[in-house]
Amino acid sequence: MVYPSYPPQPSEKEESFINDTIIDWSLGNGLAMLTPEGKGVTAVHAPVTVYPSPFPRSGFESALNVQTTFNELYANVSDNTEWLTEALKDVTVLDHDFTGKLYESYVKAKEIGITQPLSLGIFRSDYIVNEDGSKTNEEDSVSIKQVEFNTVSVSFGSLSSKVSQLHTYLADSDTYGPSAEFLKGKTAISKSIDGLADGLAVAYKEYAKNNVLVSGYSKQVVLFIVQPGERNVFDQRHIEYSLYNNYGITSYRVTLDNVRLETKLLETNGVQKLIYTPTNAEVSVVYYRSGYAPTDYPTEEEWDARVYLETSHAIKSPTLLTQLSGAKKIQQILTDKETIRKFLPNSTPQNLEQLLATFVDLYPMDTSPNGLIARKLAQEQPEKFVLKPQREGGGNNVYKENIPGFLKTLPEEQWGAYILMELIKPPEFKNKILRAGEIYFGGVISELGVFGTILWDSSNSKILHNEQVGWLLRSKLQSSNEGGVAAGFGCIDSVYLF
Repeated sequence: MVYPSYPPQPSEKEESFINDTIIDWSLGNGLAMLTPEGKGVTAVHAPVTVYPSPFPRSGFESALNVQTTFNELYANVSDNTEWLTEALKDVTVLDHDFTGKLYESYVKAKEIGITQPLSLGIFRSDYIVNEDGSKTNEEDSVSIKQVEFNTVSVSFGSLSSKVSQLHTYLADSDTYGPSAEFLKGKTAISKSIDGLADGLAVAYKEYAKNNVLVSGYSKQVVLFIVQPGERNVFDQRHIEYSLYNNYGITSYRVTLDNVRLETKLLETNGVQKLIYTPTNAEVSVVYYRSGYAPTDYPTEEEWDARVYLETSHAIKSPTLLTQLSGAKKIQQILTDKETIRKFLPNSTPQNLEQLLATFVDLYPMDTSPNGLIARKLAQEQPEKFVLKPQREGGGNNVYKENIPGFLKTLPEEQWGAYILMELIKPPEFKNKILRAGEIYFGGVISELGVFGTILWDSSNSKILHNEQVGWLLRSKLQSSNEGGVAAGFGCIDSVYLF
């Protein structure tokens, strides 16, 4: 596929005006992050591309269309405790400090008692456009390929809405100038702020329907579990504000280390209701915006808080099992067609083919036949692969020629904690990135994330709600392997559909 000539070429005066407008619009509309100095000091505009990045309309629509099928797949996987436990058996040993601790926490919670059958998934499936030079047909030569599926603390749903609004404003208001006239009407706005809030509201209402407010307590609320000193606070706050503005639902924020200090469990009718003590409110939904990395659990106190919350009657997003279903090992296993059919018995052949078409080759790094193939490929053809641990948040992967050297630093018995993934071949185009007022120009790679929300009853596997709720585009300079915005590698972007 021939990509458009990019980016537009404004005059020096026009470029200065565009950059100043981006900064003002961003700070005026909450497209921002806290500076490292923290709250009470200042905020800075979030790192963004100056222009929306080209993205094939066909690939964009394909990613949106398949999201509800992915939602259902991972909900069903997390419900099959026996299968999930067996699939992660080796990883929980090899990655004991994190995957193993998550599973141990589930076992502890189950022994204490898990009473809430409803689970809320707030998911994001990430894709990169892949160019296959062996295909002669232009449409067949370009497709979207899944990078990963995220089941916990999916971020930038709010700032993605904001940056798509920003780029649309810049195009439609003629701020970009004559050189970008072709962008008018070709951008898209993500509705993910309200979409993610809608998912939380569905869970809140279902809880309220099944649980009368405890006598003597003020109201039912949503509890955000957040990181201490969170810089990406505005991305979370916009969802809180949407919940309140659209539904009158109040949210509170607590860090894992303060959970025991600011909440209590109140036994009512055989279940443990979670109470937010500063306002005497009953918690209906616990929404994790932390807990996705070992650094979120610096002491046993945080792990204890996770078990404590899991045993409460509040609906969790995600439960421990749902978080475990998002492990890279599970993603690797779920590239198998027959395995997917087992978990999606009622899906149409078309839906299954759409889902399967998004996969690249994924291998285990264990001593199975496929694992031995992967070990050989990692040594002999590392330039074709990326090595991934069971981690989220950016900055964890090992790329290309660095793989053999990295593996030498590990005992071979630990290699099974990783998966080997075929590298996706993105198209080449350029864009400008504005970070902290500075412009960076060069070739960029863009990654599309599609958000989905799903509420289901684990006691009977009944799905009560399942929707695709918006999208995110993140871009990074081609000189950077990693793409995490919060980790400092990438920026937030939006799409120019062609």
